Amino acid sequence: MAGKTVCVTGASGFIASWLVKLLLERGYTVRGTVRNPEKAKHLLQLPSASDHLKLFAADLLKPGCFDEIMQGCDGVFHTASPFFYKNVTDPQAQFIDPAVKGTVNVLASCAKAHTKRVVLTSSVAAVAITPKNTPGVVIDESFWSDPDYCRERKLWYNLSKTLAEKAAWDFVKEKGLDMVVINPSFVIGPVLQASKNTSSETILEFLDGTTKTFANRALGIVGVKDVAMAHILAYESAHANGRYICAGPVLHNADLVALLKKLYPMYPICATDADETVPRVPTYTLSTEKSKELGVHYQPIEDVIHETVSSLKESNFILIFPSL
Repeated sequence: MAGKTVCVTGASGFIASWLVKLLLERGYTVRGTVRNPEKAKHLLQLPSASDHLKLFAADLLKPGCFDEIMQGCDGVFHTASPFFYKNVTDPQAQFIDPAVKGTVNVLASCAKAHTKRVVLTSSVAAVAITPKNTPGVVIDESFWSDPDYCRERKLWYNLSKTLAEKAAWDFVKEKGLDMVVINPSFVIGPVLQASKNTSSETILEFLDGTTKTFANRALGIVGVKDVAMAHILAYESAHANGRYICAGPVLHNADLVALLKKLYPMYPICATDADETVPRVPTYTLSTEKSKELGVHYQPIEDVIHETVSSLKESNFILIFPSL
């Protein structure tokens, strides 16, 4: 694949930054789209970036703004989509419109450019939020999150990813585009960008004692490098098709806190159940057989957590604690 030109949308994001890094290492020429090039300077420091990376400012909600960028690209990786938990005031404007309209806008440009393959970053959020997710059930790529179920629980990120992926499949079916979708669970790992991302901040706030209580929730956890490589394998494999769940073990928040306490006993981790009178939700199983067949190899969760914490220390996000 060396010498091929690909586009990565949302290139300065957590997963996308690693995707750009790995693509450059494999010899690709990369066109990265970002909202604010000032926040993407870390990408320009990557090996081979000076010769094989070009950044473009682009607005997900501006029709046609990706048209010229994607002309001549063999493939497109669409990663851009809002992900955060705090200060949600307008779910439609903050989550749903950028995710759904932005995805269709990008795919429209792919159709005009006759892109050979699109790899879409979706999420397990578009898979597992359903009444069918019951104890003992193995969640695989045939599952879809239920939009009404998400709305009832005000799970706006999950809703946005579900609606965006459904819209994407409808669009590529109509236009005849070749698309493969990656559905990662909660992604942590070393940070390349200069700012904290939502998932790393979650780990940080457990470690430094900011988080006093945790939600009654179970999440699959996976390493960012594994997710980035899954995108590349999905693009490079002629046999790749449909959706691919990328996930490590599913842990209840209580189990994650217990693991962090075990690994980092010197840190002031103090989070407890938000409501101890409510039984903890059961964990579930996410099938990764399909992604493993694609060639994805998953790091052990302890290694991923260690890399996450080491990265937070190196970036000076953890300042007041003893060296590990």
